[in-house]
Amino acid sequence: MAFDGSCHCGAVTYTIDGDIPTTAMSCNCSHCRRKGFLLAFVPIDQFRLTSGGDRLTSYKFNKHNIDHQFCVSCGCQGFSVGTGPDRSKMAAVNLRCVPDADLDSLTIQKVDGASF
Repeated sequence: MAFDGSCHCGAVTYTIDGDIPTTAMSCNCSHCRRKGFLLAFVPIDQFRLTSGGDRLTSYKFNKHNIDHQFCVSCGCQGFSVGTGPDRSKMAAVNLRCVPDADLDSLTIQKVDGASF
């Protein structure tokens, strides 16, 4: 299976090869808390940007390990790319930007990113 996500205005779209995750991470770092992310991490080879690459800009902060990509039109951040603890390339998918995700049924894993 695969599932799709997008920014709010629809200019940036992406597809993830795999099933919609049943768990998500909720981080309390200054960035994630302000944006209300519910994140699921997938290997970068399962992530495919399908439109809007020219509509993206990025933001990096703290250690600059994560490239937070967001739409220049609507400001929505549907995903980020970075490197996992094992040094593998990952995409962090904001499940709030996946229309078919049942957010109420997710198991939420809280992460104390404010302490990193």
